[in-house]
Amino acid sequence: MSFNYNFKKIAVIPTAKDFIDIILSKTQRKTPTVIHKQYKIARIRAFYIRKIKFTQQNFHDRLSHIIQDFPKLDDVHPFYADLINVLYDRDHFKLALGQLNTARHLIDTVAKDYVRLLKYGDSLYRCKQLKKAALGRMATIIKRQAANLTYLEQVRQHLARLPSIDPYTRTIILCGFPNVGKSSFMNKITRADVDVQPYAFTTKSLYVGHTDYKYLRFQVIDTPGLLDQPLEQRNVIEMQAITALAHLQAAVLYFFDLSEQCNFTLMEQMKLLESIKPLFVNKPLLLVMNKADILRMEELPPHKGDVLKNNNLPKYEMSTLTDFGVMEIKEAVCERLLAFRIDNKMKTKKVEGLLNRLHIAQPQYVDPNRIPCIPESVRNRKLLAAKRRTKMNTEILEQKCERSRKLERQIEEEMGDDYVLDLKKHYDIESEQKYDCIPEIWEGHNVADYIDPDIFNKLTELEREEQLREEAGMYDYKMPELSETMREIEQLAKQIRDKKIIMKDEARITKASTKPVMPRTAAAKLRDRSVTKLKEQMEDLGVDMEATENAHYKRTRARSRSRSEPAKKRMRMESMSQSRARSVSRPPRDEMGVKDTVMKKKLKKIAHKALKKKVAKKGLKGEADHFIGNKMPKHLFSGKRGLGKTDRR
Repeated sequence: MSFNYNFKKIAVIPTAKDFIDIILSKTQRKTPTVIHKQYKIARIRAFYIRKIKFTQQNFHDRLSHIIQDFPKLDDVHPFYADLINVLYDRDHFKLALGQLNTARHLIDTVAKDYVRLLKYGDSLYRCKQLKKAALGRMATIIKRQAANLTYLEQVRQHLARLPSIDPYTRTIILCGFPNVGKSSFMNKITRADVDVQPYAFTTKSLYVGHTDYKYLRFQVIDTPGLLDQPLEQRNVIEMQAITALAHLQAAVLYFFDLSEQCNFTLMEQMKLLESIKPLFVNKPLLLVMNKADILRMEELPPHKGDVLKNNNLPKYEMSTLTDFGVMEIKEAVCERLLAFRIDNKMKTKKVEGLLNRLHIAQPQYVDPNRIPCIPESVRNRKLLAAKRRTKMNTEILEQKCERSRKLERQIEEEMGDDYVLDLKKHYDIESEQKYDCIPEIWEGHNVADYIDPDIFNKLTELEREEQLREEAGMYDYKMPELSETMREIEQLAKQIRDKKIIMKDEARITKASTKPVMPRTAAAKLRDRSVTKLKEQMEDLGVDMEATENAHYKRTRARSRSRSEPAKKRMRMESMSQSRARSVSRPPRDEMGVKDTVMKKKLKKIAHKALKKKVAKKGLKGEADHFIGNKMPKHLFSGKRGLGKTDRR
């Protein structure tokens, strides 16, 4: 049995606020939004009951989807159940899902109660208040689940990042103290790229890689490093390794660091093996002595060598730095795992049923001195078939001889330079017609019928006449010399053209300029006008300006000529008459293109019928209807509203 748990398919869980906004927005968009108090009370009740039921169904479906997406700890493989317990706390996980389930039932109950109350609503206002209370209570229930929704979203994100481990396939687990070379070995035999660093606890979670042996796929799991301490004192990182060792039916490679560069002695590494040995019951276990490039087993001191010799488990030396022994360990653990899985399958009852369906045929004893016997009918049939084959072969050979002829390549080699390729000699037509000209047909007519046979002679005659004309100087053209006046006019025209080009360029530059326009006040300042200057100029002209010392010169605004009331009235009447004259000149829209009153009446009747058919029967919107589109959902984009503003929604 093979089964993969795909946690990446779990849908994103929104926050409580987004949850409520999504559902209420959907209710606003998917249900009718306009009701009037003059409607029958039954219609008003149905309008608001539909809104409550629609909202309740959406909440119910969304919560059910969230609850069903997450794995049920009682149904999944014990490995995943224990892993979820280690990473997320089983009680917290089940409590969050249970509270969402309770919230779902509460929402169903609220909707049921308020639908029952709505059936007794006696006005639009009371029905609306009941609907508002129902939706508010549903939203409050979801708000109280904010912490659970946030927790489950974090669990979903972490579950999606977990490696895809198949608990039923052929599996190899790597375990041991931190920094003993587990990840380096995994990078050697698989394509997984596990981070390798010269310090402890580089691997903080389970890593999965895959390798092939004898055309079979093996799953390799790299576990975080373990420390020799009681189970209750282990952290989350170590408990992931313990979970994998406890629940997966796999071959186990326990790594030793002979050089003790991992900061743990050989004795401590052996104690860890003894402490976790109960997890290896009924599983193939191999001991891997890593870092053999630094220290070999033969080079160990006697007191350390005795620690390993006292253990009867198979031992293999390896160096991930020099690749010494890597492939041998891979082959050994794969062979042990395959043998272990076959033994387990042989112990089940399914094997007996399979063997009972198999039958192995054993050949009977045959006397070697027995003379072969061929029946007469079989011998005659074989002779007849042989004769038939011989006759057919003879006919085929005769046909080949008849068809055989020299190849063009052979003819070319025989004739040498005298050979000329002739593609028409093998045409399957009469000999005298093989080399006839093939007629050129265009649109069903023979082109040769329309060609003048003397066309080339005529062309030669035309070319000769043209040559005589050229020699006689018929096509020679000499520009007449200009007079002095014409030369001056030409020079002046050239100057005018150049000046126009320059003026065009200057105008274009001025137009495209981004300089600010000078205001009128600045221009007035530039003119620099003052009373003193005015006096000086007038005195220079001989005018006596002494009597104007107390005169006050001030800038006056040009006054518009005041019109009398009768004049204004007359102008207003003239403008009205002009506008009326203009309007009279243009016919109304319903009379444009109509030649007489009979046609006008007929067209009005047709338009009235079309509009009546559209509006009266189908109840569609006509061109006289006022329409104001509701572009934004009210509950999302507007502020708080008082009572009475939207009492018909």
